[in-house]
Amino acid sequence: MTIKENIGALIPIRLASERLPGKALLDLAGRPVVAHLLDRVAACKHIAMRKNIVVCTTEDAEDDALVQVVEAEGCSVYRGHRNDIIARFADAMRAYDLDAVVQADGDDPLSATEYMDATMDALLADESLDIVTVDGLPLGTATKSFRRRGMDLVEASYRTEKNDTGFIYFFTKSGVCQHRVLDCEEPDYQMDDARLTLDYTVDYEVFSAIFEALYQEGSIFSLASVVRFLKTNSVIAQRNLSVEEGYWQRTAEKAVLSFQAQDGSVQRIEL
Repeated sequence: MTIKENIGALIPIRLASERLPGKALLDLAGRPVVAHLLDRVAACKHIAMRKNIVVCTTEDAEDDALVQVVEAEGCSVYRGHRNDIIARFADAMRAYDLDAVVQADGDDPLSATEYMDATMDALLADESLDIVTVDGLPLGTATKSFRRRGMDLVEASYRTEKNDTGFIYFFTKSGVCQHRVLDCEEPDYQMDDARLTLDYTVDYEVFSAIFEALYQEGSIFSLASVVRFLKTNSVIAQRNLSVEEGYWQRTAEKAVLSFQAQDGSVQRIEL
């Protein structure tokens, strides 16, 4: 795979949220949350142009405001099923003729560009791989890269259409795809108890403090600088840890996912 224009990015976002409605458009340092995420994805060395970044949202009228912001940022939009992210992704890859994608989550405005590069590097270096993920980064900063072939395998096998929670497990836990995990071994990027995903008001407070301290217009700051900031500002780092148990409990309750195995049986993904 050498045609750079066929490498893009997919980001699932919808403004409806049980816990923090409209979070993608909340203000961080004078800009919407989603704008910061798009900047980080656009900085990936494999993304040739911002148009190759596709925000996968819904056809709901409430997401019209999101579409306007994304397009104003020079990125693309695909609108599809409300709860079926696998369908949205598959249709978006076909619509934009993407052979491989970096995948970041809309809840994660500090997704690490460094590991977008690393996961795509590893994917492109080994034709046998369908998806590459990374382990050892703070929650909310890791990204993935996968091929169109892996998308096709998942689309053919998944059986749970309500997969807005846990959709990535079809790629990583079903055995359908050839999966490699990169282990982060760099201490500057590690912080086991950091929570950097945006689901609750208290998460937004943490992001606001980080961006107030580190953001400079026209540039992005590294994950290493975020980790250093949190390690030297423990009060901020600990502010949202109280929601962690409920976050994972909710994930386990909602991520009830089934797929068809190679032998034809329908199986449930075990978390």
